[in-house]
Amino acid sequence: MNLKTVSGSAVELSEVAFGREFNEALVHQVVTAYLAGGRQGTRAHKSRADVSGGGKKPFRQKGTGRARAGSIRSPIWVGGGKTFAARPQDWSQKVNRKMYRGAMQCILAELVRQDRLVLVEEFAVAAPKTKELLAKLNDLNATRALIVTDAVDENLYLAARNLPHVDVVDATAIDPVSLIAFDKVVMSVAAAKKIEVELG
Repeated sequence: MNLKTVSGSAVELSEVAFGREFNEALVHQVVTAYLAGGRQGTRAHKSRADVSGGGKKPFRQKGTGRARAGSIRSPIWVGGGKTFAARPQDWSQKVNRKMYRGAMQCILAELVRQDRLVLVEEFAVAAPKTKELLAKLNDLNATRALIVTDAVDENLYLAARNLPHVDVVDATAIDPVSLIAFDKVVMSVAAAKKIEVELG
């Protein structure tokens, strides 16, 4: 398929990587799995078995007029354990490589259809200056943007570090959530070719 860069030159890219039909269910599953994989899963409460103390019956069974009790660490007592205590949990979901690649192809194709993918011959800044980067992004009408480069560019990374709605990633490090989250994806032609090899 033919895509045009900002300057107007045509770029031939794979129909598989950038022209796939959108599959909402697949994208939803992969994005959900990606977000779930980012969860720490380290929350933990103490059940009545974990709270210290409470080994001895606090008072006799009958004759006190009080409700019977076998431990001061019962969940209904102050200082007692939690009834359904949370435990550390692995939230990760299995996603096949074929599914992940398919979802990425769907997302990239949808970005093209929605005119949210901005192709540029090259995207770089001479010095790590935020003002310079912001001027470039304003020219592209992409102030909330994910910048995808073919290689790690330290100047670009440092220039974007102080902008809350701009992120810079290498073409090999793109993920489904970032591609969806930003209003525009500014991508160099070299990065697009790299992604084409990975996904096409």
